[in-house]
Amino acid sequence: MIKHAPWFEEARFGMFVHWGLYALPARHEWVMNREEIGVEAYEQYFRRFDPDLYDPREWAQAARNAGMKYVVLTTKHHDGFCLWDSALTDYKATNTPAGRDLIQLYVEALRAEGLKVGFYHSLIDWHHPDFTIDGVHPQRNAADVEHLNSGRDMARYREYLHGQVRELLSNYGTIDYLFFDFSYAGHPDFWGGKGSKDWDSEALLAMVRELQPGIIVNDRLDIPGDFVTPEQYQPAAPMMLDGVPVTWEACQTLNGSWGYDRDNLDYKSVDLLIRMLVDGVSKGGNLLLNVGPTGRGNLDPRALASLEGIGEWMKLHSRAIYGAGPSAWTAPPDARYTQRGDRLYVHLFAWPFEYVHLPGLAGKVEYAQLLNDASEVFLREVDPEQQAMNMTPGGQPAGTLTIKLPVQRPDVAVPVLELFLAPETVDG
Repeated sequence: MIKHAPWFEEARFGMFVHWGLYALPARHEWVMNREEIGVEAYEQYFRRFDPDLYDPREWAQAARNAGMKYVVLTTKHHDGFCLWDSALTDYKATNTPAGRDLIQLYVEALRAEGLKVGFYHSLIDWHHPDFTIDGVHPQRNAADVEHLNSGRDMARYREYLHGQVRELLSNYGTIDYLFFDFSYAGHPDFWGGKGSKDWDSEALLAMVRELQPGIIVNDRLDIPGDFVTPEQYQPAAPMMLDGVPVTWEACQTLNGSWGYDRDNLDYKSVDLLIRMLVDGVSKGGNLLLNVGPTGRGNLDPRALASLEGIGEWMKLHSRAIYGAGPSAWTAPPDARYTQRGDRLYVHLFAWPFEYVHLPGLAGKVEYAQLLNDASEVFLREVDPEQQAMNMTPGGQPAGTLTIKLPVQRPDVAVPVLELFLAPETVDG
């Protein structure tokens, strides 16, 4: 557990926002890399970046209405473009038609909605003249890479990187969360990969701690952080390091892209997104769910529809998520358990006919109800010796609690049972 930031594990659900110049080509946030676009050609997006519909209050309200407790915005992505008025570069929002510090507005909007403030910051910078070309760089296939690298100096780039992080953590008040991205030293797919020595990660992290003592920092500096960050997959079990559970957060997209990707239609359904959230909480993790605003600065209607759908479910079921975590009890197939004190929540990914059987919970539950409307459901213990007959179901293993359900499935994305545990059985 993160002792200096208990809010993180209690919140369980946050919004990731990938936004920058790449919203204009609308072909994935790695468009500069994928299409091997040079700095000069990419400049067209800098000249035309004019997000006239940018209103971070709408982002913050959408996040809060979806049940999210924190938001993390890309202050600078790998293309090097900065959303704030950095004193260390001209490649920033204030020099585009946007004409203003977009981070200041974002921070103010989050605080107005009572949300924790998070920054993403790229360790990589394909625009900076001292960032050496490597196997991730858009110019990786240039015929004269060695010549292009001859005048570049990572020591100067490190100074720039540290200076920009210092700006971000000095000029906007309390910052709760910092997501660095990413280290790739020794990565088999990328030659010349960079890691902790290139970033001087120990000194960088020490500066972060000094400037923002209460902040939490992820694990992508190539040194240990406060939490680990599985990306685009759901862990099969609670995440462990040397046999000890670790704090973790899965970062996931709505459609496989982080930045605005106009023609990507591979959107996850609302019920799948909710099941991913529940699955993570049942294993002790958080979900950081990404949206990619458009080039005009507003949220895509498809993203808004997803957030609104999650929010409808969270209005009725949030107490099975906020402050909840894994349970010592073993859930039946097609279900997940989360637990919050003396309340055990049974998230039913599939709705069974009439009965759900819960191993080991016989005699350990005082009362049970559907969480969406607090309507009672009935507890039974079926004799293990009972023989199945024409209209009589067979017995269940000793210790099994059977709950009788209505035939009609509740009209919610994922139905949840709320079980009130007997005091002496809360800890399993």
